[in-house]
Amino acid sequence: MKNFEVAPMIDRFGAVVTAADVRAYADEVGMSYQTLAKKLDQYKVHRGMWHLTAIEQLEQTYSQPAVESVVENPENFIPAKDATFVSFGNFSDIKKIISSRQYYPIFITGLSGNGKTFGVEQACAQLKRELIRVNITIETDEDDLIGGFRLVNGETVWHDGPVVQALNRGAILLLDEIDLASNKILCLQSVLEGKGVFLKKIGKYVKPAAGFNVVATANTKGKGSDDGRFIGTNVLNEAFLERFPVTFEQAYPTLKVETAILKKASESLNCYDSEFVDRLVAWAEIIRKTFYDGGVDEIISTRRLVHVIRAFSIFGKRKKAIEVCIARFDDETKQSFMELYTKIDASIDAQPTETATIETEYV
Repeated sequence: MKNFEVAPMIDRFGAVVTAADVRAYADEVGMSYQTLAKKLDQYKVHRGMWHLTAIEQLEQTYSQPAVESVVENPENFIPAKDATFVSFGNFSDIKKIISSRQYYPIFITGLSGNGKTFGVEQACAQLKRELIRVNITIETDEDDLIGGFRLVNGETVWHDGPVVQALNRGAILLLDEIDLASNKILCLQSVLEGKGVFLKKIGKYVKPAAGFNVVATANTKGKGSDDGRFIGTNVLNEAFLERFPVTFEQAYPTLKVETAILKKASESLNCYDSEFVDRLVAWAEIIRKTFYDGGVDEIISTRRLVHVIRAFSIFGKRKKAIEVCIARFDDETKQSFMELYTKIDASIDAQPTETATIETEYV
């Protein structure tokens, strides 16, 4: 790069150039596009765009405050306390780690809908700790996590990603559904070692502020899903997983705890029916035991039971509430789940299913 001057390109195209500009200039100077692109590598801000400003100038330009995330209150990332929350399982251990303010990454695994994410949020709420949550997908990459350049009012401006924001604020970084990630998640290796991250595009090193920690949640242990229940989950890099010193296996709550969860949810919605709550919990427990024994392929999660309670608060009928909340399952599963509940709650047969009536106007 020392033997290549960018000043003529700036005079010709301006400070920001595109792939088309680079290709045109390469033709003008008798150079291949690939060769010129390689010479401009240190100026690349993202695919197909280069900012032809000296590195020293870049550092000065982008040391200004980053473009703020679109949040209701950018100065407060502390989750709100939820009055319906009931602690169980690994909650106290997770809370102890967060309250210690030590850097000690946590990996939480368990079946869907058993409160993994909710527990972390409420631990932070109780401890008044800021939490920045990132929902991971197969498309999540370094730009999404670490940050990158964004076009603002016709100019490229550096924007800190959620990881950098969490590092700067000493917040808890929650990587939700981490097993959906591709190998692009490896950009977090240095972060998971507690060393911060180097922002190579602007030549800046970000160190973790006191209290920073990482929590990851997943339906698997990062080894993929053999039974196909969690389609899209991937086998995570072993070196990546090894950077989580502790793994908590989250199970569904006990009958007593789940009853308390549904009781609080019902009371918050002004629809508490103790008999209905008890029968829902018993119903879910039987289905889960059958699932673990291989008798059924689907399961009723705690989250789905709360969905039933919410539906009950809307429709006022037990049968209707259950039917609309298990409609997502295939017909055979849906029928077997409904038949099982009728054996637990015989009174439900007195509540006929509502059917939609279509009125046709003839002219």
